[in-house]
Amino acid sequence: MEPLAYRMKPTKLEDFFGQEDIVGKDKLLYRLIKADKLTSAIFWGPPGCGKTSLARVIASSTKNKFVTLNATTSGVADIKAVVDEAQNIFTNPTGKVILFIDEIHRFNKLQQDALLPHVEKGTVILIGATTENPYFSVNKALISRSTIFKFKELQDEDVINILKNCVKDTENGLGSYNLNISDDALQYIAMCSNGDVRTALNALELAVLTTQMDENGKITINKDIAINCVQQKKAVYDKTNDSHYDVISAFIKSMRGSDPDATLHYLARMLDAGEDPMFIARRIVIQSSEDVGLANSDALKVAVAAMNAVHQIGMPEAKIILAQAALTVALSPKSNTSYRGINKAMEDVRTKDVGQVPMHIRNATASGMEDFGYGQGYKYPHDYDHGKVEQQYLPDKLINEKYYEPREWENFYEEEEQK
Repeated sequence: MEPLAYRMKPTKLEDFFGQEDIVGKDKLLYRLIKADKLTSAIFWGPPGCGKTSLARVIASSTKNKFVTLNATTSGVADIKAVVDEAQNIFTNPTGKVILFIDEIHRFNKLQQDALLPHVEKGTVILIGATTENPYFSVNKALISRSTIFKFKELQDEDVINILKNCVKDTENGLGSYNLNISDDALQYIAMCSNGDVRTALNALELAVLTTQMDENGKITINKDIAINCVQQKKAVYDKTNDSHYDVISAFIKSMRGSDPDATLHYLARMLDAGEDPMFIARRIVIQSSEDVGLANSDALKVAVAAMNAVHQIGMPEAKIILAQAALTVALSPKSNTSYRGINKAMEDVRTKDVGQVPMHIRNATASGMEDFGYGQGYKYPHDYDHGKVEQQYLPDKLINEKYYEPREWENFYEEEEQK
C-alpha cells in the first residue's frame, strides 16, 4: 500500500486545503482550473505546501493530455517524446499537452531551452514546480512565458484540517481505523511540521501504526504519542534553498535594528539547520563595520576575534561565541558613515574625472624629482600643534567633495578632541 501522504493527495479543488490567496474561489488559478483554460505556470514554494497535489487536481480535471516528468530523472529525449505525443492527432485530438515537471530547477539550460519553442507555440502547457526561487533557477525566457504562483507555508489550521479529513476518510485515509486522536496531539503534529503536510501525515501514520489497540479495539493518540512519533520539529531553514537568503537577511536586519531577541532567534534557526558557522561569523564581521562602524570600533574587534575563535573551536561551542558577537553588534550604537563614505567615493572614482594627486603630497621617489614639484610645499602635520595642519589633500577636481559626512550624533572624532 502507498504511504498515507501519497494516498491523501486531493483529486478535486474542493479537497485542496490552504493557498487561499491563489486557489481560493474566484481567484485566477481557481478560475483557470475550473474552466480548463490553464496557461503555463511555475508553482514556487516550500516542500509539502501543495504544489504537486494541485498538479494532481489539474490532471484529474483537464480534458488535455497530462504528463508528469521529474527533472532529476528526465532529459531532452523525454521532452521530445512528450511533444511528439502531443502532436499526434490520433491519440491527442486537442494537439496540446499539460506537462508537469517536478523540481524544474534541476533542469539544466539545455533541457530548459528544449522546452521553450513548444511552450511559446502553445503545444506544451508547462507547469513547473520548484522549491527554489525561479527567478534565479529557471530560464528567463520560460519565466516570461509563464505565470509565477508563490505558494506559502501552510498554516497550522490548514494542516490540522487535512489531518482531520484524513482521520475521517475511509477510502484513502485512516477512517477504517477506530481512532481517537486528541486535539493537542493534532496541534503538536501540525506545529512540528512547519507547514509541510507530507511530514504531518507521515507522523500521523506512524503514530497510528505503532500504537496498540485497547480492549475495545480503539487506537488512542495523545500528545505524548505524537511527541514520540515526531521526535524533532521540522527545520524551517534550508541552507541550500530560498529560506537561506530569507533567514540570513532577517538576521542581518535584526542586528542592524538593535533587536537582540530577534538576532538570537535567527542565529538559532541557522545553527539548528546546520549552517556553516564561519558563514555566520563573516556576516557578523561585515555588519560590525557596515552598521556599527565608528559608533563602536570595538564591535569589529569582537567580531574578528569571534570569527577566529569559531574557526579554532567549531561547533557546538562556537554557538556561544557567535551569540556574543551578534549581540555585540545588535546592542551597539549604530553608524554607517564608513559604508556611505566609501560607496560615494568609489562611485565618483568610477564615474567622474577625479583629476590628479596634488604635487605637494606626492613622493619624490628619485633624486631630481623635487625639481618638477614632487613634494614641494608639503606641511608635515607633526610639526604643528596637535599634529594637525590645514592643507589640500583632495585633487583639484574634487576640492569641495565630502565623503566623510557624519550626522549630528556621529561627530566621533570631535568628541574625542573635546575630551
